[in-house]
Amino acid sequence: MFTLLTKIFIKNRDDVTNPKVREAYGTLSGAYGIFLNIVLFAIKLFAGLISKSLAIMADAMNNLSDAGASIITVLGFKLSGKKPNKDHPFGHGRIEYITGLVVSFLILLMGFELLKSSIGSIMHPEKVTGSYLSIAILAISILVKAYMYFFNHAVSKKINSASMEATAKDSLSDTISTIVVLASTIIYMLDITDWPVDGIAGLFVAAFILKNGAESVMDTIHPLLGQAPEKEFVDEIEKVVMKHDIVEGTHDLIVHDYGPGRVMITLHAEVNGEKNIFDIHDEIDNIEEELGETFNCTATIHMDPIDISSPEVKELNEFVKKSAKEIYADLTTHDLRIVPGPTHTNIVFDLVKPHECPMSDSEVSDMMNKKISAFNSKYICVIKVEQPYV
Repeated sequence: MFTLLTKIFIKNRDDVTNPKVREAYGTLSGAYGIFLNIVLFAIKLFAGLISKSLAIMADAMNNLSDAGASIITVLGFKLSGKKPNKDHPFGHGRIEYITGLVVSFLILLMGFELLKSSIGSIMHPEKVTGSYLSIAILAISILVKAYMYFFNHAVSKKINSASMEATAKDSLSDTISTIVVLASTIIYMLDITDWPVDGIAGLFVAAFILKNGAESVMDTIHPLLGQAPEKEFVDEIEKVVMKHDIVEGTHDLIVHDYGPGRVMITLHAEVNGEKNIFDIHDEIDNIEEELGETFNCTATIHMDPIDISSPEVKELNEFVKKSAKEIYADLTTHDLRIVPGPTHTNIVFDLVKPHECPMSDSEVSDMMNKKISAFNSKYICVIKVEQPYV
């Protein structure tokens, strides 16, 4: 069904990096969700009124809120597809994350409301009557919601959307919650126990909804705050850059995410300082263009000329890298250069310290200074400690 609908309603459906195609996917999924959720709300409300089941009626209201969440999702995709303007030169792509966050908060709100209602139901239980009709309605609802989960999850994977994944998790929560409600209804019909099963089932459903809501909040907050890119993406970037013979190494790679399909990449490329700067610049331009075409991004590369012919620089560079690893396994160095003087020689380089490193910047610098001074007493370090962005 997913493939059929996309074939019918989405032109160029495989060009998922195109903002217009992403918008079409979001609109299709949202409209489909609105229709199905309103249908489920109506039939569940009918079943809940007949059976006098709080859990079924709460489940019906949850479907109504899901329809509202689908409207927000559609609105988010529409707004995120707007072109860059003077006030927002990087586009409006992050609106998609914001709408995903709103949907996540709606999930949490429903979870809290159901939790409160379930506690009241346990403290003041009411007689619940089940029927084969309500069981049939709940069973159909489970199948529909399970289908909606797989549909929304497929869309989220296809277009790499945190907003759609939040909607998918909401559908999964509904599937599980309706299964619990169905089980409690059957227990009432069989008259197995006098326990307030309706309220207890509501507690389990509320806990599951709250868990999924919290996970969705984190999934949408991370890109808004500026999360580190996926390691696979970083590796692919470095693979494209390093396949060019002119590049000796890379560092200071930063991925700026302004929303799906709106990525900017900046990095430093180490090049042979003895080669013609115009030739190097021309090749760097070609690499930037290749990155842009490969990853549908804007790429900016800073050239770092290095001395690759000096035996002293080569020996010292290897010693510095080895010393950094001895201090902490994940420490790395780059941009090393030697500045000789009449009484001493400055060794200038950058040192990248991972966020999880327990030592302070000054502690790491002091330890590096001691190692290099022991290597040659005339060497004085000028170290710039940096944090990684990938």
